[in-house]
Amino acid sequence: MGARARRVREDPAAAPDPADLMSRVSRGDEAAFERLYDVLIGPLYGAIRRIVRDPAQSEEVAQEVMVELWRTAARYSPERGSVLTFAMTLAHRRAVDRVRSAQAAADREQHVGRRDVSRPFDEVAEQVSARFEQEQLRRCLSSLTDLQRESVLLAYYGGRTYKEVGELLGTPLGTIKTRLRDGLIRLRDCLGVA
Repeated sequence: MGARARRVREDPAAAPDPADLMSRVSRGDEAAFERLYDVLIGPLYGAIRRIVRDPAQSEEVAQEVMVELWRTAARYSPERGSVLTFAMTLAHRRAVDRVRSAQAAADREQHVGRRDVSRPFDEVAEQVSARFEQEQLRRCLSSLTDLQRESVLLAYYGGRTYKEVGELLGTPLGTIKTRLRDGLIRLRDCLGVA
């Protein structure tokens, strides 16, 4: 055990009495508040840090508690508990308030984020345009002859080659090419594609 620790234990008068300091703080004694701060800040910060977890937020809450102790020192009553208990109660309440406040803010952000998840205008416009184009294509396909429509659907929507379309329909390849060419020209004119 070091000499400093022995000296503190042997001389209890050297350690400031928190109740006396609190009494002096209630009368506006700034020097007493400085000493009270030195006595309490370590345990307060530790308790707050266990609740808040963030070091910067913990420091801020500890400072708020010390300011509150300065302002409410006159409310301290030694009969109700020690100064450390009084300060720890204030610290616990402030720390819990900070955590609840942070959680409420996060919940609000999340709620607003979920509420504002609407489709962007461009996406909606794109879907409308695509549906319009599909409807227009259906209308133009219905203007083709049955043979042209069947050849176009098999080749372009069925994914078949011209040769496969001819084999599937039992039609010569040249005839299929002519049907497809004529059908595509009619579709181009109907859709207004340049």
